[in-house]
Amino acid sequence: MRHRPPSTATGGPRRGGGLDLDLAGWSGRGLAGIVLAVFALFFVVPLVWVLFAMTKSGGELQRTAAFAPGSLSGLAGNWAQLSSFQDGAVTGWFTNSVVYSAGALVLTLVISIPAGYALALTEFRGRKLLLVMTLVVMLMPSTALVLPVFLEMNQVGLIGSPLAVILPFSFYPYGVYLTFIYYSTSIPSSLLEAARLDGCNEIQVFWRVALPLATPVVALVGFFSFVQNWNNYFLPFVMLPSSDRYPMQVGLSTLLSSTPAFNPSAAGSQSVQLPALALATVVSVLPVLVVFLFSQRFLVAGMTAGGTKE
Repeated sequence: MRHRPPSTATGGPRRGGGLDLDLAGWSGRGLAGIVLAVFALFFVVPLVWVLFAMTKSGGELQRTAAFAPGSLSGLAGNWAQLSSFQDGAVTGWFTNSVVYSAGALVLTLVISIPAGYALALTEFRGRKLLLVMTLVVMLMPSTALVLPVFLEMNQVGLIGSPLAVILPFSFYPYGVYLTFIYYSTSIPSSLLEAARLDGCNEIQVFWRVALPLATPVVALVGFFSFVQNWNNYFLPFVMLPSSDRYPMQVGLSTLLSSTPAFNPSAAGSQSVQLPALALATVVSVLPVLVVFLFSQRFLVAGMTAGGTKE
């Protein structure tokens, strides 16, 4: 007895279904590949040009192809030109950035981690109001706070000092919120109750139990705070009227205004060429890149923390 093949009308298999799925999959991958290629061209090409440009002299930059590599001697010449700009101002700007960012980072961790822990795992009067205020300030653009912060720093006589930059940098509500989310979702309250039953007070519970378990979020808050502080331009520009106290990002604007390619009136002994400006740009990015490379393992753990809850 022969069995009849299933009919397509009754929901049986149809010819070409697998081919249609394969075509759909390939078209999706092709579209994703095109989008990634466009973004790669948009972001990678300027970066590659900067890396090649800093190894050339000003004349080589005009004569050679855009993506032709230069030489170590060209790189050394650009570094010499950059180092001699305004009697070594670039070195001072870089040092200032390290001091401002590192000082603010320490204060941020000292303030944000305990604050997030307190908001997440302790009960006190005004807790919800503080959490709402943290969220509101976190959503406000940082430039909107520059004027009131300037007036406050001016009132206490800190304008022009490093503290005028370090103290506002240390106020990091996003770090408080990240810590609050981590402790709310990843630390079981029973663990803290067990520590309290063993005789620990609240400071000991935080220092001996909660803080060691929060290494991923500490690294995450520290990295985001350092990057934001290092790349901040507007606040130091307003707070520091003296150029010898500028951080690297504000100093780059001085270098830009001293480059004849952007400011024709800047030609002279204190001018810098485009290759030296490209080198300064790379130098300003290196600390963030180094910090990221050394902390990426903790960053991944911090970003995935709180995704699941036992």
